Amino acid sequence: MIRTNWTRAEVEAIFNQPFLDLVYQAATVHRQYHDPNEVQISTLLSIKTGGCPEDCSYCSQAARYHTNVKVHKLLPYNEVIEAALRAKENGSSRFCMGAAWREVRDNSDFDKVIDMVKGVNSLGMEVCCTLGMLSEQQAERLKEAGLYAYNHNIDTSEEYYEDVISTRTYDERLETLGNVRKAKISVCSGGIIGMGESVDDRIGMLLTLANLPEHPESVPVNNLVPVEGTPFENQKTATVWELVRVIATARIMMPHSAVRLSAGRLELNFEGQAFCFMAGANSIFSGDVLLTTPNPDANSDAELFQILSIKPKEAFKDAKKQGIEFNQIPSAQGLEHTH
Repeated sequence: MIRTNWTRAEVEAIFNQPFLDLVYQAATVHRQYHDPNEVQISTLLSIKTGGCPEDCSYCSQAARYHTNVKVHKLLPYNEVIEAALRAKENGSSRFCMGAAWREVRDNSDFDKVIDMVKGVNSLGMEVCCTLGMLSEQQAERLKEAGLYAYNHNIDTSEEYYEDVISTRTYDERLETLGNVRKAKISVCSGGIIGMGESVDDRIGMLLTLANLPEHPESVPVNNLVPVEGTPFENQKTATVWELVRVIATARIMMPHSAVRLSAGRLELNFEGQAFCFMAGANSIFSGDVLLTTPNPDANSDAELFQILSIKPKEAFKDAKKQGIEFNQIPSAQGLEHTH
């Protein structure tokens, strides 16, 4: 049953139940709505790195922090398309482009991103972008170009948010999600754990996501990767058990959504990742870098999939199943031309 009216008491009861009971309940829900032996492989590319005016305490790309990130302007079109082709050859069915902007501006850089969206879409991949805050008109332009999904995380609970970020409000994040939804683009929104937040904050974050008018089609769950030079550089991150609790609760509350096991996966062994999949995670990011932080390489993921008999999920499968609008995948002839 799909609900958007959860109470805090209900979520606390789910979240705080004995660990194995929680995982069993989540695994049962997962099997009702998803193929438990299928996980989507996604690739995330930083198309514009560093120099961001925001002060997100976890982020290596904030201009005000002294990190080892090499700043670079928007990548050329051909470089992005080549990266998308490599990702597709390595089994990715979703390609996400991230730019370290506070918000999208209507300028030549946005025009270039529109072209990149069209190009990646022509490869038959789900195209995702994360570009900061977005107006309704900008969301419409991205939709027309063939954008399938837009990522804009809420990061944490509304109560803890100001301990993490001061340059953008929680309501502004929710407003961008609303603009994405109005444009009929698939919504990708989740958060980060291990930033010093309480269990109540984790529950609050899940409540916000699950009580949106419609559940996000994708819910990334990130474990903080502490970056030297940021305010959270010495933060003690969440354990695998805490991560699984969040994933399992998200799966129970938002049964249709893809729950994405995102940043921090390098700290997990195969057993830990298997527990995450059992609890309802059904997407990972592939490639040895996730924007600017380290990530397991494709060979490691291939070995994990082989051990667990997991197969990669094809592009647009959820859209077909749920009746989500998306620009039609090009014909095989079109794909040959693109190659």
